[in-house]
Amino acid sequence: MSLKLTILGCHSATPRVNAHPTSQYLEINNRHFLIDCGEGTQRQMRQYKVGFTKINHIFISHLHGDHFYGLIGLLSTFGILNREKELHIFGPKGIKEVTLLMLRTSQSHAKYAMIFHELSSKESELIFEDEKVSVRTIPLNHRVYTNGYLFTEKEKPLKLHMDNIANYEEIDRADYLNIKAGKDILLPSGEIVSNSELTLPPVAPLSYAFCSDTTYKPDIIPIIKNVDLLYHEATFLSDREDLALKTKHSTAKQAAQIAKDANAKQLVLGHYSGRYKDISTFQTEAKEVFENTDVAEAGTIFSVN
Repeated sequence: MSLKLTILGCHSATPRVNAHPTSQYLEINNRHFLIDCGEGTQRQMRQYKVGFTKINHIFISHLHGDHFYGLIGLLSTFGILNREKELHIFGPKGIKEVTLLMLRTSQSHAKYAMIFHELSSKESELIFEDEKVSVRTIPLNHRVYTNGYLFTEKEKPLKLHMDNIANYEEIDRADYLNIKAGKDILLPSGEIVSNSELTLPPVAPLSYAFCSDTTYKPDIIPIIKNVDLLYHEATFLSDREDLALKTKHSTAKQAAQIAKDANAKQLVLGHYSGRYKDISTFQTEAKEVFENTDVAEAGTIFSVN
C-alpha cells in the first residue's frame, strides 16, 4: 500500500492571506484521517479536493486556536450535509466540553454521533487500532497539554513465492490464504512443504509521525524510531533559539536533529513563524543536519510507497 499526506495548512498563529494554520489529511492503508483543524480547514479541504465523507476520525494535538478553531465549523458542515456515520474525535481533555457547548449554543443540529476520546496521559499510549492501522500518542512539550500522533500500518501478510509454488501442482488457489497466514502445506502424498519455501517476506509497513507543537524533545525518539515520514514543527530558525525555548517551540535545526537521531527516512518541516518571509531558509538550515528534508506548503502532497 502507500501513504499519502496532504498539507492543508502549516503556519503558526493567526491565519493570513497565504498562510493557513495547521491541518493535514492523511491516507494510509485505505484509512483516512484528519490531523488538527485550524481555521479555514474545510475551505482548504474543498480547495484540495479532500472528501468530507471519507473522514471518520479526527486527531487534535492541543487546544490552541491555530490547531482546532476550525473544528466547530467542520462539524456543523457535516450536519448540514446530513452526515449519518459516527465521527470519532481524539484530543486533550476538555475538547468534548468546548465542542458541545459551541454546537449547543449555536443550535447546530447533527444526526450523526460524535464520539470523543479525551486524552490526558503523559506517556505514549495506543489510542486507535483496527485491522489496518494503529495510532499511538507522542507526548510533546508545549505550553498546554499536547500530543503528536504516530500512524502505523499493520503488519502485512507474507507474499506468495509463485515460482516455487508452481513446482507443486497439488497446491491450489484455495491454499493461498493459508500460505499467506504462515502455514505449511500438506500434500496428498504426505509430504509437508515448509511455508518458508512458498513465501517471501512481506512489504514493510509504512508509518507517519506528526509532531507539532513542541520544544526540542529527544525522548520522543524511541517512539518514532525508523519512521518513514516525520512532520516536525520548526517555528523558528536557530537565530531565535532563545524565543523557541521561551515559547516552547522548535527550530529547524532541532527538528532535523530529531529526524537524524530517529533514523527517519524523510522530514517535513512546518508551523513557521510569520516573521520569516522565505521558508526555504528552514530547509537550508535543516539540511545541514538531515539531508532528506522538505518544507510543507498548503496543497503539497507527500507520498511514500
